[in-house]
Amino acid sequence: MVELSYDLHIHSCLSPCGDDDMTPANIVGMAKIIGLDLIAVTDHSSCKNCPAFAAAAEEYGMHILFGMELTTMEEVHVLCYFPTLADALAFDSYVCTQLPDIPNTPSFFGNQIIYDTSDRICGTEDKLLISATMIPLDAVYDLVRQHHGVMVPAHINKTTTSLLGNLGFIPPDSRFSCVEVKNQADWPGLQKEHPYLQNCRMISSSDAHDLNSLHEPLYFLEAEDASPEAVLKSLDHTFTIS
Repeated sequence: MVELSYDLHIHSCLSPCGDDDMTPANIVGMAKIIGLDLIAVTDHSSCKNCPAFAAAAEEYGMHILFGMELTTMEEVHVLCYFPTLADALAFDSYVCTQLPDIPNTPSFFGNQIIYDTSDRICGTEDKLLISATMIPLDAVYDLVRQHHGVMVPAHINKTTTSLLGNLGFIPPDSRFSCVEVKNQADWPGLQKEHPYLQNCRMISSSDAHDLNSLHEPLYFLEAEDASPEAVLKSLDHTFTIS
């Protein structure tokens, strides 16, 4: 077993709320400097900066998961993690078809910048990525699994854009087994109020939108090794690659 310090909720400059200096290479470099072992870039409803993220991670020797913060039809944010770049990009292609044709207005919402594997700007995303997709929450588990991934409802006790903030309850047909909690001190109370959570793993990450907000090595998870498959198995004990 290995113990990995992690930050699994980070926004690059592709997210309109992310600073322009949140390039994939800058994120990986900062994570390396502060001593993190494992990170994930989770842009809003897009994985288009994952190729650049993969290239930077290889250069710096950083362990990574490929991710996305999906906004469901109900405006619930869900972190979706994948073991391979191909899985993430295939999921991205589907999600793109489920985004409404609402254009981004950079002067109002912020830029949505795509980087290439040589750490250069290669384009922008025209659709507004913070829009709610047409994907309902109850479809996310199967969709993510079809792409060999794991779903983790994001910051579940946040007052907005969260499972409990938007719905007020955990749907009885839920199948996820890991959730993100903004403040770990809230976890015992959440488990008491929502018995479903008693069988779930909990993680906490920074939800960083600028380089100074990445978590120091505050939180750790144990896995059989540092491979993406082992980490996903640690997050969700039912995870398998078929």
